[in-house]
Amino acid sequence: MKKTIVIVTLLLISCTALAQIKAPKDSVKVGLVLSGGGAKGLAHIGALKVIEEAGVKIDYIGGTSMGAIIGALYASGYSANELDSIFKSVDVSLLIQDNLPRGAKTFYDKEDAERYALSLPFNNFKVSFPSAISSGQNIYNLLVKLLYHVKDTKDFNQLPIPFFCIATDVETGQEILLNKGYLPEAIMASGTFPSLFEPAEIDNKILIDGGVVNNYPIKKLKKLGANIVIGIDVQDGLADREKLSSGTEVLLQINNYRTVNDMKSKAKLTDVLIKPSIEKYSVIDFDLGSEIIASGEAAAQKKINDLKNIAKQRGIVTEQKQCIKPHDSITINRLIISGNEDYTRAYIKGKLRLDLDKQISFNKLQQGINNLAATNNFKTIRYTLDTRPSLDSEEDELVLKLKIKENKNKMFIKMGAHYDDIYKSAAIINLTKKNIFLQDDVGSFDFILGDNIRYKMQYYLDKGFYWSFGLNSTFNDYNYEIDYNIIKSNFVVPDTGINNININATNLTNQAYIQTVWNEEFAFSLGAEHRFLKYTSRTLQQDDTENNEDFRTIFEKSNYYSTFAKLKLDTYNDKYFPSKGVYFNGDLHFYMFSSDYNNNFKEFSIAQGTVGTAFPIANNLSLNIEAGGGFKLGNSNVRSLDFIMGGYGNNLGDGYVSFLGYDFISLTGNSYIKGLTRLDYEFSPKNHLLLAANFANIDDDIFRTAEWFKLPDYTGYGVGYGFESFLGPIQTIYSWSPEKNKGRLFFSIGYWF
Repeated sequence: MKKTIVIVTLLLISCTALAQIKAPKDSVKVGLVLSGGGAKGLAHIGALKVIEEAGVKIDYIGGTSMGAIIGALYASGYSANELDSIFKSVDVSLLIQDNLPRGAKTFYDKEDAERYALSLPFNNFKVSFPSAISSGQNIYNLLVKLLYHVKDTKDFNQLPIPFFCIATDVETGQEILLNKGYLPEAIMASGTFPSLFEPAEIDNKILIDGGVVNNYPIKKLKKLGANIVIGIDVQDGLADREKLSSGTEVLLQINNYRTVNDMKSKAKLTDVLIKPSIEKYSVIDFDLGSEIIASGEAAAQKKINDLKNIAKQRGIVTEQKQCIKPHDSITINRLIISGNEDYTRAYIKGKLRLDLDKQISFNKLQQGINNLAATNNFKTIRYTLDTRPSLDSEEDELVLKLKIKENKNKMFIKMGAHYDDIYKSAAIINLTKKNIFLQDDVGSFDFILGDNIRYKMQYYLDKGFYWSFGLNSTFNDYNYEIDYNIIKSNFVVPDTGINNININATNLTNQAYIQTVWNEEFAFSLGAEHRFLKYTSRTLQQDDTENNEDFRTIFEKSNYYSTFAKLKLDTYNDKYFPSKGVYFNGDLHFYMFSSDYNNNFKEFSIAQGTVGTAFPIANNLSLNIEAGGGFKLGNSNVRSLDFIMGGYGNNLGDGYVSFLGYDFISLTGNSYIKGLTRLDYEFSPKNHLLLAANFANIDDDIFRTAEWFKLPDYTGYGVGYGFESFLGPIQTIYSWSPEKNKGRLFFSIGYWF
C-alpha cells in the first residue's frame, strides 16, 4: 500500500512538467526505436527526458524487451518524468524474483514453505529443475495497473503514440510483430528472457524475448511511415571472460554474436543514435537504476542539437502535460476463467477472494492474484481487464478474464537440514504429491533422520470458499536430561536423591479436521484427535521386567482421544524475524477418552492461546510483542498433558512453551501466562541483532487462585544474532535469568521441523 501511495504522489508531482507538441507537418514523421537490454534499458527514460526537452514529438514507437516496456508506457501517455518517478519508487529486482508476500500463502502453504531449503520437481521419480526463475507475476501485476487507462485499446496504433513490439516464436524461431491485443500481455511477452521468465502464450504461440531475433526493430518502424528515426541503443557488446560470471550473462553473450553485427547496418539507418555509456552495468543491475537513467540523459544531451533540429522540422507549441492518474479502485462485474483442468473454479475463486459487483482496490485484486500464484500450482497467471456491454443492464461491465497455465509438475522432492539443542542434528526428506485423489488435494510426507527419528504426514483438500478437509499424522521422539523434581511433581516416583534424569519422550498424534477461512486472514478448524504419549527413562530401572520395556521405567503410556477447535490469524511478514503484522493462535481441546495407563483419567479440557504484533519503530529496527496463556478445565489428575516451559525455538509441539533464561523442560504446570518483548535490528540485509525479555507465571490453577495477576515468578533475558541463510535461519541466543546462577546459550541452524 505504501508503495502505491509513493507512486501516485510522485506521478502527481511530475505532472507539472511542460511538454512540447507539434504544429502539424504531415510530411515529417518521427519514429523512436528502443532496444532491449534488461536493467540497462532504464537509460531509455533519461534519454526520453532530453527528447522531450528538445521539443520532439514522437509519431511511432517500436521496442523490444525492456525497450518494449518503456516504449509502451510512454506511448500510452506517460511522460519521461513520470516514468522516472515510477521506476525509482519500485524495486524491480524484487519484482523479478517473484518474492510474494508471506500473507499471500494459505496457512498450509506457509507451513510447507517454511520447512525446506530445497524443492525440486520429481516427476516419474526423476529429479528435474524448474524451467525458469520467475513467472514474472509481480511485473505483470504492475503493468496491468499502470496501463489500466488504455485497457480497452486493442489496436496499438490507436494509442496516444502508435506502438509495436517484437517477440520470438520459440518453436519456429520466427520474429513476431505484436501490435494488437492486451498491451501488458504483449510487452510482457516481448521481455520474457529465456531461463529468467516463463514463456508467454499469445494466439497459441509460445513467445520469448524479442531480442533473440530483433533487438532493435528499426526496419519495422520505417515501414510504419517514420522518415526520421531516433534510436536509443542499450545493447551489450561482446564481453570478455571476466564478465561472464552467470548463466544469464553467457546467454546474452551468445545472443550478442548476432546483434553486434546487425547493429552495424541498423546504425546507418538511424538519424540520431543515442548510445549511453553503460558498459559497467549488467542486465540485472536494477538497484542502480538512478545511475543508469542519468547515463541515458547524459548521452542524449550530446545529441541535443540534432534533436532540436528535428523538433524545428515539426513545428512545436508548448502545452501543459496531462497527468495520468492511476486507478486505485475498480468494480469487477464478471469473472471468466480459462486453462484450469486440475483445479476447480471454486478453488481458484477461493484463492482470489474477489467480491463481484463491489468496489475494490487494485491492491486487493493483486493480493488475490498473488494468493493464487503462491500455491505454486500455476506456471503463469495472466489476466485482462476489459470493458464490455453488460448482459443484464444497459451499463457497461468490467470483466476480469483469468488465463492460467497449470503447473504440470505434480510431485516434488524437498529437503532441508536442521540443528537445535533439543532435537540435535536432523535432515528432512519430503515427498509431496498434488492431485492424488481429487482436483484440489495435496499430500505430503516428511521423514526426518538424525539423532531422533520423526515423521509428519499431511493430506489437505482445499475447497476455497467452502469447508476444506485435512488429515495429519506426526511422530516425535527425543531424549533430554531434566530436573528429577519435575518428574516427582508430575508422576508417582520414589525419592531417590538424584538430581537429573534422562527422559525419552514419544508423541504420536493423528488428526482429522475441517477448516474454513474468514476475511482472508482467519482460519477456523474443527476436528478430532488421537494422541499416544509415552515417557520412559533408563536412569531409573525396575527389577520387575513385566512392568518395564527395554529395562526402562515407564511414567506414561496412554492413548488420548479428543475433539478440538482452533482459530488462527497470521499476518507476520516473516515467521522467524517479523517486523510487521499481527498473530493469534487459539486452541481448545476436549479430552473424552483415554486408555489411562496411570488410572487417573477424567474428562477435561485444555485451552491455550498466543497473541502478538510486530511493527517498525525506526529504520531497520522493529519491536515484536507477544502474550500467551493456557489452562486446564476439569479436575483430572492427568499431568502428562500439562504445559512445559523453557528453551528457545519454534515448532516444539503442543504444550511446549519456549522461555529464555531456562533450559528446555524446566517449568511445568497445568496453567501459565507469559509475555515476550523482542527488539530486532537488521543492521545489514538478512543480519539481525536480537534483544529479548520474557516474563511468566506457571503453576497449577493460577487463573483460579489469581496468581496470574501477580508479579511474574520467572523472568529471562536474551541477546543474540540471527542470519537468514539459504538453509533457513541461523540463530544463536545467550540467555540468563535473575533466578538462575548461570546463563545458557541456545543455538539452531535451518528451518525448524
